[in-house]
Amino acid sequence: METVWTQQADDENQVPLPEYPRPQLKRASWMCLNGWWEYAFTGTREVPERTDGRILVPFSPETSRSGVGRTLHPGEALWYRREIDPAAVPALNGRKKGARLLLHFGAVDERCTVWWNRHRLGRHRGGYLPFTFDVTDFLREGKNELLVRVLDDTDQGPACRGKQKLHPGGMFYTPQSGIWQTVWMEWVPENYIQELKILPHAEEGEVEFRLCMKKPAVGRIRAACGYSTCVSEKDFQEDGSGTCRIHLEDPVLWSPESPYLYSVKIEIGEDEVESYFAMRSFGTGKDENGNPCLTLNGQPYFFHGVLDQGYWPESLMTAPSDEAMCFDISQMKKLGFNMLRKHAKIEPLRWYYHCDRMGMVVWQDMVNGGGPIPALLCTYAPTGLPLLGKVLSDRHYKLLSREDDRERGRFEKELMAMICHLSNAPCIGMWVIFNEGWGQFDSVRLTELVRQEDPSRPVDHASGWFDQKAGDICSVHNYFRDLVVEKDPAGRAFVISEYGGITCRVPGHVSTEGTYGYHAETTETFAPRFHALMEEIRSLREKGLAGAVYTQVSDIEEEDNGLLTYDRSVNKGLQGVD
Repeated sequence: METVWTQQADDENQVPLPEYPRPQLKRASWMCLNGWWEYAFTGTREVPERTDGRILVPFSPETSRSGVGRTLHPGEALWYRREIDPAAVPALNGRKKGARLLLHFGAVDERCTVWWNRHRLGRHRGGYLPFTFDVTDFLREGKNELLVRVLDDTDQGPACRGKQKLHPGGMFYTPQSGIWQTVWMEWVPENYIQELKILPHAEEGEVEFRLCMKKPAVGRIRAACGYSTCVSEKDFQEDGSGTCRIHLEDPVLWSPESPYLYSVKIEIGEDEVESYFAMRSFGTGKDENGNPCLTLNGQPYFFHGVLDQGYWPESLMTAPSDEAMCFDISQMKKLGFNMLRKHAKIEPLRWYYHCDRMGMVVWQDMVNGGGPIPALLCTYAPTGLPLLGKVLSDRHYKLLSREDDRERGRFEKELMAMICHLSNAPCIGMWVIFNEGWGQFDSVRLTELVRQEDPSRPVDHASGWFDQKAGDICSVHNYFRDLVVEKDPAGRAFVISEYGGITCRVPGHVSTEGTYGYHAETTETFAPRFHALMEEIRSLREKGLAGAVYTQVSDIEEEDNGLLTYDRSVNKGLQGVD
């Protein structure tokens, strides 16, 4: 099965996903390394003498789009190789003298080691976050060799893995490994902006820019935004950090109905970057009836969203094109939804950019990890006995497959890294730490850590069940019982963070023989059933429902409960919701 975007890519030499991968910190001196690489599978960690063929990066070898179609198993190694001429990377301001050449990976699943001209640059662990190496000291004239080795245990280890499973079925999907987001290079000055954090203060009409340079610096920060320009001349701290603020007259607020973005250019020393931001705020409050609610820009706002897992039939977690990313967002907008809950996955930065500019709020899940998920405890029991989900402590590490303290620490580190990585995306309106108890632990403490790192967004500490009375919402999953609003003793806003899941198989648009979902309907009865459910949600808003998340955007493998078919060809006859 393929989507139309792959069918349209008829030139095998066409570079996939060629767009600039980091819109929130953009430079002109870059080159995309997506395209055909050499690959090999080995049973050892030694560099192979020969390759097995070609692989289309950034598609994982398990996908048909990669041209490979083979699974990386635990105990095996996956190798990538390609040659690069650094002279092909556009120069920084027309010159390369004194500049540094950086090599960026959007995401590699799950553990990798990288060599440049057989010099080991370093290692990275974590399959959903970006990393960077400086290759300048190992450059040579002409062709340079880039070599990458990948190891991945998928669900046979405790690493964050989302919905991947070596033996997929039901709500778990085909595993994938290796490079699955864009690889690229850029020239930067010797001292460059390593990190940019943008903090909008909507109520004050100001925006704050926090810069972290590669080295300590003394100089002027110049931030230009429309007709507003801030020039801040100061010494940076020993860690290379500095701050600049801009005041905006009559700031235009961002919302799904009016997604206004400000463009900004920042200069410090020889470095110059482009970015954008939005003036908006997310929070909690009370609605007109005194019910706890969620707010946008200081006003009560009902967030009606869709569970979005971001899978594609020919390319799994990697969207086949930039246009494909936009399609899903636009289809959910057309149906009247204003939010996507990005489920158990971290998308490329371009996806969040499209949500920013198209006006789609995102509730962002942390990717789950830990040992094998105990289905009886984490799925069947709390579904049938909702009280269990309200009383079980997540300090029971063994019960919830979180006995390894080192892996708990690694999850915590990756959680903080995700928040730092995505914090500049205006669309993100909530952080979701755990889902349905999968690898859950210490959620009260982790909620406080998340709030310290980012006090500007609400937190859902436990989506579904195993509520520890922390976070900003009481977050319930309800697929089988009557939909009702529960009064939370802790005074938090009440959200049905998963519901629906209506199954509807469309002949000619299914990818498996098996099916998984709830409340099966035909193509003729699906739309009326769906609209009746939307009416239920509408009535609950008046009773204090603060938000709701319908399952889900599209079918995925055995799951036939999407609003769109897996190939995105059929909308299942929906006419829109309010």
